[in-house]
Amino acid sequence: MSERRSGNRLAALDGLRLLAALMVVFYHYVALARPWGHSTETIFPTAHYAAQYGWLGVEVFFLISGFVICMSVWGRTVGEFAVSRLTRLFPAYWAAILLTAVVVKLWPEVTSLRGWGHVITNLTMLQAGNNTPNIDPVYWTLFVELKFYLIVFVVMLCGVTYRNCLILCGVWTAAAALAPVMDTPLLTAFAMPQYAPFFIAGVAFYLMRRHRPNAILWAIVVLQLLLAQRYIDYRLATSLGKAVAQTLPTWPARLVIIAGFALVGAIALGRFDRIQWKWLTTAGALTYPLYLIHMNIGMTLIHHFRNRVPAPVLVASVTVLMLIAAWLLHRLVERPVGKWLRTTMRRGIDDVRRQVVPRRRHARRLGPQAPVASHIPEVPVMPHASQMAAVSHAAQEDLAFSRARITD
Repeated sequence: MSERRSGNRLAALDGLRLLAALMVVFYHYVALARPWGHSTETIFPTAHYAAQYGWLGVEVFFLISGFVICMSVWGRTVGEFAVSRLTRLFPAYWAAILLTAVVVKLWPEVTSLRGWGHVITNLTMLQAGNNTPNIDPVYWTLFVELKFYLIVFVVMLCGVTYRNCLILCGVWTAAAALAPVMDTPLLTAFAMPQYAPFFIAGVAFYLMRRHRPNAILWAIVVLQLLLAQRYIDYRLATSLGKAVAQTLPTWPARLVIIAGFALVGAIALGRFDRIQWKWLTTAGALTYPLYLIHMNIGMTLIHHFRNRVPAPVLVASVTVLMLIAAWLLHRLVERPVGKWLRTTMRRGIDDVRRQVVPRRRHARRLGPQAPVASHIPEVPVMPHASQMAAVSHAAQEDLAFSRARITD
């Protein structure tokens, strides 16, 4: 099967990533009442309505993640994939947790720090699995991503091929469709029915990018687009509350999802390959740290200065400040710590290989081992006299037979 080769960095995808992050920032700063102390409908009469759909930036993130992770695992070992993900996620995450904890501790205006024990648990990124509150509410998406990585890990054990990726799309679609009716907590937790359509569609889009579009891949994408519509009401309710969600139309959310699918599809088909603006690569690098630090820190700043600075100016200023902080986090923490962590982990993997591989080779050379004799020596049993006579007689017959053959 022919493959479409392209550069490793897709500038348009980086730009879409930043756009998705700014959608989430816009939603938190303009749609939510918490940083302002009351509803923002009177503060931002027009922008408030659009901001109520900004949470859909998370769904776009998941769509991009399906594409990017499928691209990053191709031709890599499990160890290489683990190193790339851990060194990408944790340095900025650790810094963001500590920074957010300090800000919330010093200025508990929009939220408060429940205890440093929660901070320590959050450093593992596994707090959702341990029923521990997130230091910042936006971290819930990271646990969803980790479960996606675990699914990808299983595929890597079987081999990352075109066929196995198609099997992943089919099996995951079936599991996500059956999970709500089967009412099995473990299946629901890993099938992730609300978010699976975005990850699966992202995988299918990357297969289009790497190989070529065909009817099967388009069928997968269209099916996921339809399935994604099923949970719009649920996501509206969880993001804005049931009372507000019942008053909002769903068509803007459906339109945003369709637009997200269309943009990632266009990137997969190479429609934006000519766009190679360098600032988009920087924008893509800022997306993750911006997402990690913007909510509780930004809301605290808005709440603190809400009566001193005009609302539009305050939102714009805090957004720019968060972008600058994200850039500093990327340059001063993410890059150097990530590089050091990457080097350290690779050395660790090399040490494991040096210990495991020689033992396996040694075991192959020796072959099946003979059973080890017992440390208790066996006591020889003296044969009976009749048995000795029988053995002697048999030996004499064998000797006579051998002489006869020599004579013949």
